[in-house]
Amino acid sequence: MQHAVGSPLPPPQQPGQGPHAGWAPAGHHPGPHPAAPQGPGPVPPPPQAPGFPAASGTVPPAPPQPPAPQHAAVPPAPAQPAPDTTGHVPLPPGGPVGVPTAPPATAAPADPTATTLAVLLIGPAGAGKTSVAKYWADHRRVPTAHISLDDVREWVRSGFADPQSGWNENSEAQYRLARRTCGFAARNFLANGISCILDDAVFPDRPVVGLGGWKRHVGPGLLPVVLLPGLDIVLERNAERTGNRRLTDEEVARIHGRMAGWYGSGLPIIDNSQLDVPGTAQVLDEVLARAIASPPSW
Repeated sequence: MQHAVGSPLPPPQQPGQGPHAGWAPAGHHPGPHPAAPQGPGPVPPPPQAPGFPAASGTVPPAPPQPPAPQHAAVPPAPAQPAPDTTGHVPLPPGGPVGVPTAPPATAAPADPTATTLAVLLIGPAGAGKTSVAKYWADHRRVPTAHISLDDVREWVRSGFADPQSGWNENSEAQYRLARRTCGFAARNFLANGISCILDDAVFPDRPVVGLGGWKRHVGPGLLPVVLLPGLDIVLERNAERTGNRRLTDEEVARIHGRMAGWYGSGLPIIDNSQLDVPGTAQVLDEVLARAIASPPSW
């Protein structure tokens, strides 16, 4: 859109509209009549400035003023464009995820690969939660997000409370904050038609801070599934880790022992000791199809 710059220009100057146009030429002072008697010498008039009329008793008429320039008509201001709404796409607010609706008995089983779901993948360090969650999210027929609790906890750079240095009030508070952040993110994704899979090492002997916390933040429709391979497999996979994700063998064994408490809880458990990542993801789809048909009580 072009904007007017400055005021409109006046029309070109026409002939006869100069600054002195219309002024009378300098008047001629008449001399004495030839027949008039000669008296004393006349007093000469004061010298006149060239270009001005001689002094007389008659005031010369005022010069005509040049016509005022005719300005071009100012066009009306253009209508203001609609406000730019880029980056302000309205999004549905995230709410608690409801329990999945079981399909009618006469209907075909639900296809978990084409259903919007909220899944919580539970397991000890080295169970393959992150690898399976990423693969499962990558190969679904509907948009799916992977939200890792460990990744969100490590958003804290300065002042990060590493649980390996000892579980204390700071590490507990950062864990709760990360879990709540993941829950809010999952609810927003799900409210906008994007499935979510979250992974966390939730312990069965801490229901309030673990599974109960996820249920409060995401909703009762969250579907928990436990990955629990054998201890030797977990130790082998943990040895391949680096940085603060790698634990000592003693810590891995202790966590694995606590995870055994999920047996008898009613939650679906996948022993992926002999399964690769694609195979585990396929079994996860089968487990979720059964969970949709008959949601677990937890």
